[in-house]
Amino acid sequence: MTDDVLTSVERNVGRIRLNRPKAIHALTPEMCEAMSKALLAWRNDPSVQMVVIDHAEGRGFCAGGDVVMLARSGAGDAEDARSFFFSEYRLNHLLFTYPKPTVAIMDGITMGGGVGISLPCEYRIATEATRLAMPETGIGLFPDVGGGWYLSRLPGRVGQFMALTGARLDASECVYLGLATNYVEQSKLEELHDRILKAPSRLKGTLGSVSSTPPDAKIEANLAAITRLFASDRLEEVLAALEADESEWATTELATLQSKSPLSCKVSLKLLADGANRSSFADEMRAEYALAGRIVRTHDFREGVRALLIDKDNSPQWDPPTPEGVDEEMLDVLFEPLPTHEQWTPFPETGE
Repeated sequence: MTDDVLTSVERNVGRIRLNRPKAIHALTPEMCEAMSKALLAWRNDPSVQMVVIDHAEGRGFCAGGDVVMLARSGAGDAEDARSFFFSEYRLNHLLFTYPKPTVAIMDGITMGGGVGISLPCEYRIATEATRLAMPETGIGLFPDVGGGWYLSRLPGRVGQFMALTGARLDASECVYLGLATNYVEQSKLEELHDRILKAPSRLKGTLGSVSSTPPDAKIEANLAAITRLFASDRLEEVLAALEADESEWATTELATLQSKSPLSCKVSLKLLADGANRSSFADEMRAEYALAGRIVRTHDFREGVRALLIDKDNSPQWDPPTPEGVDEEMLDVLFEPLPTHEQWTPFPETGE
């Protein structure tokens, strides 16, 4: 299948290890398929009581999906990109509906697609090295892999703040917001794994004994400002609110937001507004799949990947260049549902 994912079963514990360290374990279609294959095989296997997802060597859990590949394929007929999203979203949904306990160890960089395979898990471990973010508006994309579901359900307007700015959260902030369930120091990860192997049926007690209390969450001090300044679902009003505020924090966030794709920002706000009202995660995946297949064909996606990840000049030229240039008709076209025969579908095994 691929050496970029290592799967094994030891003492009733299924283990999935991401193994593409030079790319910070960025996901490829083959990696998504390998993970899904293992999870499906273990789903009804009585010898597997639980699943742990982590990474092998390297400085991060998962930097996201391989968006350079998506940008290059999106320049053509986007068939490769659609195929990737189909597989990735099936994996996300499979984890979301998995009938056995799942543990994601979000040690280090956890972004985009890495968030997509972490947040569906029942237990989500953050360490002092965790940096979690959905930075897609900086490359002309949107917070997919369930972002419309997860971010829209965070307290206040934190989800909108994360989606628009790509803010990086540390472990304390992840625990405070419920994005992580436990804080475990890196030095105790090996002990955690050993204890899980010795007693997989006592997972909750094991996590409790190895976890510790994280430091204070910095984002707590900014919650009121986030709620007030990111209150609107209209990008122009968010920018105006930040500009009118005289705080140093607002000035910094305004500058960050002004560097993002206006199209992506408006798409993200609409995605979260819609996602808050969806009744199932499968519906979220279906909507995001239709949207993703169109976004990868836009100028902003190809330009964002070029500027930030290929040429690395960090000077993307967005089109439209301003929020006012992105009208409702453009958004309606991007969000149009696909014909039934082209829609995303979950694995039949999930029963949805």
